[in-house]
Amino acid sequence: MNSLDSVMDIDQPKNQEDPFLKFIDYARSALSPEPDENLDPNGNGAETSTGPSWNWIASRILKTCSAYSSGVTAAILLSDISQAWSEQHRDRPPKKMPECVKQSRKKYKRRKLPNTVTIDSIFEKNFLSLNSVLEAVIVEAFVLPGTNISMLSLGDYWSSNTIDIYLHQRYCDLTRNGLLKKGREIFLTGCYLRPATKGGSAYMRLLPTEYLTILLDEAEDGDLMLIGTKFCSDPFCSISLAAAYKDVCYSLYARIEIIGPLEVHGTLQSKQITLVDNDGVKLQFLLWGDQVVLANLLSVGSMLALDRPYIASSVDRGIETSNEVCLEFGSTTQLFLVPLIQHEEQVSVALTPNRYQGSRLQSTIDPSQAPQVSQVSLPCDSHGSIDFSSYPFQSFVTDLHDKMTGVSLYGVVTNITRERSTTEAIFSLRVEDTTGAIWAKLHFVKCWSLRRLSIGHTVYISGLTCSMTKRKGLEALWFENTAGASFFNLSSLPALLNSSCLHKLSSLSDLSSQTSCMQIVQVWLKMKMVHVSKRFSHAICGHFVTEQPNDVLECSFCNTSCGAEVIHTFYLKITLADESGEVSAWCTGHTATELLQISPDEFFELPEDDQAMYPTSLEKQRFTVAIVNCKQQGCGPNDALRVLETEGISWEITGALKSE
Repeated sequence: MNSLDSVMDIDQPKNQEDPFLKFIDYARSALSPEPDENLDPNGNGAETSTGPSWNWIASRILKTCSAYSSGVTAAILLSDISQAWSEQHRDRPPKKMPECVKQSRKKYKRRKLPNTVTIDSIFEKNFLSLNSVLEAVIVEAFVLPGTNISMLSLGDYWSSNTIDIYLHQRYCDLTRNGLLKKGREIFLTGCYLRPATKGGSAYMRLLPTEYLTILLDEAEDGDLMLIGTKFCSDPFCSISLAAAYKDVCYSLYARIEIIGPLEVHGTLQSKQITLVDNDGVKLQFLLWGDQVVLANLLSVGSMLALDRPYIASSVDRGIETSNEVCLEFGSTTQLFLVPLIQHEEQVSVALTPNRYQGSRLQSTIDPSQAPQVSQVSLPCDSHGSIDFSSYPFQSFVTDLHDKMTGVSLYGVVTNITRERSTTEAIFSLRVEDTTGAIWAKLHFVKCWSLRRLSIGHTVYISGLTCSMTKRKGLEALWFENTAGASFFNLSSLPALLNSSCLHKLSSLSDLSSQTSCMQIVQVWLKMKMVHVSKRFSHAICGHFVTEQPNDVLECSFCNTSCGAEVIHTFYLKITLADESGEVSAWCTGHTATELLQISPDEFFELPEDDQAMYPTSLEKQRFTVAIVNCKQQGCGPNDALRVLETEGISWEITGALKSE
């Protein structure tokens, strides 16, 4: 169905309608091929859709809303989504492609690396960033006439153009021994682009880069022999510092187990990559300074062959490891890679999932009334974890199980706590949707970075990983710096109030103690029933602070002392009214400032009489507000925070926009 009105008229309980979810369905139907085009031609019922996944569209809409705080229209959103999807998925093979690239493409079974760009895009933009990755196939290897400069002509699986690169001197011997030849796949990064110029070269070329890996295929006899004879003779346990100091060279072969985060040591940056050889021995492979871009070419689970790595002392490098040595990318090091082949697993889904039961089929449903069942193929790693980032439908709490990655959830926060047994910034968030609730453990890089979030707020989380705890309970984990991880608080998203395609207006009479999702209401203020007071809040999280003995200010949310990170804020209790009734509510922070049309510092600088009279000047002014039920049931452990904030009032105003 490609009509927004048709999507909005889906038959479901009125109090459960969510325009944001409906717009995602509408956008996906507008961008996706017809269902018949998605079915596997072999007739096995597996869906091979080229349309965007549910969570990709949800994330894109929220990113656009964050960029356009004044509001968006359906046309703006659809245009942005369509353009972004088109740019991201220009990966169909063009009509004009070198024959050797076409032949190599038939064996392409791995996942595209995160920073991969196409050669066509380089020509279109006349730009290439140093962090970009080229997954290239050698079309031709040659030497410039009259010189000893080796060149490679490169193509890729998604482009009709080819581009030449000057080969770095450390790899020239590989052209002479036939390893870098026509049809060989290579990964490159850290490339500088030399554009075509009117007065100079008429051709765009890439300047030499040290950061290159040569791909090996274990299905090819020559590559398999190279791996066996050259790289498998030196296990990690045979490496010694004494031998390295005598210029003994090693050729090593190991699986990439962990690619660590970027670390900064003053002005020097580094990355640690954990390698495991066939005997289970682990060594750290260190990248320093500009070398860290090499990590863009690597993926966990792939096999890495290192020829002549630099052998360093782990003690001298400050590495905590049981081995006395570590590896580095030295001046003569060459890297070869056997990429992890991305296996897929068939996951059964309902083609028309029930939003209130989740997409998993219920055994109690009458088979004649059950939705049509199909399957989707999702990537699966070597540990059996399935990546749900491309899952076509919305995931619900009831769908979650062990060994799921890339999961997205949309629901209401019903509790938040901070883990006290660690110095790390780890918060547990209880998220509830129409099918159930789950605790998600949020791991932050330094400290809480999601601004103000509280009970009753509607959130969207992507990049969750689900696993079983030692007590056989299901746990959802979220790491702030993980690729694909995002967090949006819809209840405080300014654009939502001014985007009619993403919300529907409710009346105050629709609110009840059973209301769990955010409501958008047009109201006026009854300023004769208002209470304004000054509070101190933690600038990082937006929650109130309390004064402890010895004049220490402690954040009631983060459970830490705040130091200088304290700001003045309003605590506003007010009565909202519309044609259907009245509701008492409270708010703080930016929302209270928007309602009062004055900053806290300006307000509390007024004489006391003026402060008392000020609210009457705003009597009957109209606002569009977002309101949530902050008195969710069963919250238990965080009651102290709730009492401090709500003071017994059930409704929080999380956003306000003055009506013209």
